[in-house]
Amino acid sequence: MKTKAKKQMPEIDELKAELDRVKYKRRYINVFKSTVYTLVVVAAFAVLVATLWMPVLQIYGSSMTPTIEEGQIVVSVKSKNFEQGDLVAFYIGNKLLVKRIIATPSDYVLVDENGTVFVNGEELDEPYVSEKAFGECDIEYPYQVPDSKYFLMGDHRKTSIDSRTSAVGCISDEEIVGKILFCVWPISDFGIIE
Repeated sequence: MKTKAKKQMPEIDELKAELDRVKYKRRYINVFKSTVYTLVVVAAFAVLVATLWMPVLQIYGSSMTPTIEEGQIVVSVKSKNFEQGDLVAFYIGNKLLVKRIIATPSDYVLVDENGTVFVNGEELDEPYVSEKAFGECDIEYPYQVPDSKYFLMGDHRKTSIDSRTSAVGCISDEEIVGKILFCVWPISDFGIIE
């Protein structure tokens, strides 16, 4: 009788060990599923935020140097309140461009042959421009900005194609994606853009 009881004991211990292994496996699978679901929800939320409120953009071209360099990744914030001096991203056809607001609706703009910009008769203080240039221009000055539109120029005036040409012209609220606020890449340039 005692030998039967001893034989049953290892079987019970083996069953307990197998039960513990199965419970551990279930627990592991549940934690894994929970982690995956959480990551999917966080990723979906990040995509919504990036699409609807804070688009992330990579800069191509040199029309905004020295303020923004080619290859930088910047974050913009959707807004409807734009002021002179704001950096904005906007669509022209299928292209996404970044320029600076120089004049707001109904303002008068004049760019002289030296590249000095005047808005409503006053010279614009532009510390962000390293070299003034008349640039590519086919509009007549003084130019009045139409209602609900903005006159935009790049900071690298010599190469920038902007509101000085009829190919781009003035930009409406609906075409503007948002204000450029800060740079996130490369890490050495991380911070607020002015």
